[in-house]
Amino acid sequence: MTRPWRLRHKLLLGLALVVGIVMTLLAGTVQALTSHITTMKTTDSKLVELDHTEELRSSVTQLVHPAEATKPSEEAVLLQQRLKEARQKLDQYESILQDTLSRRRDPDSGHMESNLIGDLRTWLGNYEKALKRAAELQIVDGQRTLSDDPEVAAAHKQLLQLSNELRSAIYEDMFRRISDAKANHRRSMIIVITCCSATLLLVAGLLYFFYGWVFHPIRRLQDGVHRVARGEFGQPIVLRTGDELEELANAFDDMAARVHATYADLARQVNERSRQLVRSERLVSVGFLAAGVAHEINNPLASIAFCAEGLQRRLHDLLSRYPHEAETIRKYLEMIQSEAFRCKEITQKLLEFSRVGERRRETTELVELVQAVLEIAQLLPNCKDKQIIFQPQQRITALVNAQDIKSVVLNLVVNALDSMEEGGELTIVVQQRGAVAEMIFRDTGCGMSPDVLENIFEPFFTRSRTGKGTGLGLFISHQIISQHDGQIEATSDGPEKGSTFTVRVPMQPGNAAVAASETGPMGIWLGHEPPVASVSRRAA
Repeated sequence: MTRPWRLRHKLLLGLALVVGIVMTLLAGTVQALTSHITTMKTTDSKLVELDHTEELRSSVTQLVHPAEATKPSEEAVLLQQRLKEARQKLDQYESILQDTLSRRRDPDSGHMESNLIGDLRTWLGNYEKALKRAAELQIVDGQRTLSDDPEVAAAHKQLLQLSNELRSAIYEDMFRRISDAKANHRRSMIIVITCCSATLLLVAGLLYFFYGWVFHPIRRLQDGVHRVARGEFGQPIVLRTGDELEELANAFDDMAARVHATYADLARQVNERSRQLVRSERLVSVGFLAAGVAHEINNPLASIAFCAEGLQRRLHDLLSRYPHEAETIRKYLEMIQSEAFRCKEITQKLLEFSRVGERRRETTELVELVQAVLEIAQLLPNCKDKQIIFQPQQRITALVNAQDIKSVVLNLVVNALDSMEEGGELTIVVQQRGAVAEMIFRDTGCGMSPDVLENIFEPFFTRSRTGKGTGLGLFISHQIISQHDGQIEATSDGPEKGSTFTVRVPMQPGNAAVAASETGPMGIWLGHEPPVASVSRRAA
């Protein structure tokens, strides 16, 4: 699979194309301008050469019989002077040509002009020699002049032809330079028109791709940010650009998902804390109510139980007379005593719950405490044909009230045994997590539904299968653990899937913050079991 192009690679490609077109356009423009400047300079130099060529040609043309000469001697002198002027004109032109060549303004580097100058010098020399011979051999004849000498006339004719060729060579150089300039102009125009067309197409393409590569993805990102700002986390930002913007969108979606999870966890915690606050208010109200009711009812219940016992003793003789009524009366009296003591036990628990202040704590070995409770629990009738597995991970010492923690352990063990059928299994694990002692009670009993889990620690809430529960055991256990700055949690996968109760208490007073640190940011539990119901006195 080909690797997707990065956004920077796309932008670099577009920039390279733009730079390439601009450089090509610049090269064409520079070429056209250079050609124009070179043509102007060449034309300027060639016009100067042409002016001197015309002067040279004029001097060569005058190498004929002078009108003012009346004698052959005078004609020879005048022709020598005119020959000297022609040579001076030729030297001047040669100097101008050398200046043109030094400035590199001649298209053919002066080869033709240089050859013509050499030929002119040669024929000027031939003209001079012919003129001297004609002057020496001249016969005194009024009808014959030096210019009419065949050799002189031939040399003069050749000089005129060479001067005309020199002028034609200059014209050819100018026409050649102009032709080159026209060709360069056409080439530059083609380059400019092509580059302009390519630039327009490139700009249109870049605008199109910019919309697909940058503008549209950024707008999608902006819309996604606005949705998250409004609290809408359900619609992710979908980009298929294969570049940094897609990575940015994916990273933002991940961040939004984490924010959503954090938001949901905060909502859950707020809901949990609200329930804890309501529960705490209930606890305060129930505490005051329990204290008053217990004190008011405890004495009458004691009187009822005492009177029932007294009646049972005093009616012993009377019941012997009426044996058919004895069993019924004894049953009713025993029922009065049993229910009176049962009510007294409930009021006693309420009194214990409503007490104020901390009970004395001492260093306690939790493994030994749990072992002692299990030795008692194994003697209970509901432990028959049920297995208890105790798995202490290490010896753990904590500063707690041993009797209170023992009552909590006993209550959790008894509840687990009551919830299981024969063959059930209760697993107890005692371990240390940092500065926190953790006790886990995992049974294979009847389990709990979510509504039961939500109210499991409420006072007088019970789902005991035996029908003997008062609904105060877990309530008081929760109160005891809260007084120890700990936590007690209940989890279950559902009815008939067993339950797990986890008790955490700091090993030293003041380590409640350490216990809370076992949960991750925003209250996410980091342990083996996810928390379902967690109540802490401090959190409340």
